[in-house]
Amino acid sequence: MLLRRVARRWVSSVVVTAALLTGAAAFGAPRVVAEPPVGTGSSDGPGPAEPTVTPGPSRPSIDRVEPITDRLLKVFVKSPAMQRTVQVQVLLPRNRSAARPTIYMLDGRSAQPESNNWIDLGDAVRFYDDKDVNVVFTVGGPASFYTDWRKPDPVLGTNMWETFLARELPPLLNARFDGNGRNAVMGVSMGAEAAMMLAFRQPTLYQAVGAHSGCFSTGTDLGQAQARAVVATYQGEPDNMFGGQDDPEWLAHDVTLHAEGLRGKAIYVSVGSGIPGQYDVPGTPNVDVTSAIGFGGPLEAATNMCTRRLVERLEHLKIPVTSDFRPTGTHSWPYWADELRKSWPTIANAIGTR
Repeated sequence: MLLRRVARRWVSSVVVTAALLTGAAAFGAPRVVAEPPVGTGSSDGPGPAEPTVTPGPSRPSIDRVEPITDRLLKVFVKSPAMQRTVQVQVLLPRNRSAARPTIYMLDGRSAQPESNNWIDLGDAVRFYDDKDVNVVFTVGGPASFYTDWRKPDPVLGTNMWETFLARELPPLLNARFDGNGRNAVMGVSMGAEAAMMLAFRQPTLYQAVGAHSGCFSTGTDLGQAQARAVVATYQGEPDNMFGGQDDPEWLAHDVTLHAEGLRGKAIYVSVGSGIPGQYDVPGTPNVDVTSAIGFGGPLEAATNMCTRRLVERLEHLKIPVTSDFRPTGTHSWPYWADELRKSWPTIANAIGTR
């Protein structure tokens, strides 16, 4: 039994790492300045690096708000942690007569500098149209894991996302947009691991967490290799995130190791099998079938094993979890758009909204 577990851990981590590196080689490794457009069917396609910026502000504040529509806003926040002004996008509900919960939506590895793939590819704006919540979409942060890095990176810049998302941002948005202090966090791929990290590391901030197609074990040798591969595919230096191989920060961010920290939260996880499914066919919007099957298939198969390990750990600890292991499906946005709808009852019940 032990040997089987070790073998599964080894296979899943190797496949994740190999898929990332092979996918980057086959479909174009990211460049520092200009990259091809999104829309290959995987959240982890090429995307831009964070820009170099001048030293930032001394205290967090909202610098300005620019409307995209009457309800979707660009909000520019002066962040001491990030040492720059950071954009997030906020979707407000139709009815704004009362205070309401907030849902934070984290992007995947290919996070773009001016939008969020949940908006562009995940149908999130239409889905949340009739929901009584504020929705906050991260903008930027490719290959960052939305965490606090040990040091700035020459390519990926200053990444102090946990401090920004968990400490600086919520009070500002709650005050400006009538948040009631009840929160959920949700992510896909890299953002799925990031959402789970935030959920256990910030025990009082989030009442619910959703994680789709992620891996959750940075503290193991091969789990660390997977995370390092994500950073490296964007020309970042992995040591700048959590330090060298023996740095305790890798263990400190291991979700499976710290699964007890998720107790009391509503948890929803989902993943496909990697076998091509209903959306992996020619003509599906935002899906390049060659990329989805050749890159997204193996990657989703590996994240399936990662997700099973986390669910087994939660079940061993008797921590309730709602899981959706789809029999087919690749690492592609149409499946995650479906999971946004499937996860809603779990998330909505926990944060106290319809």
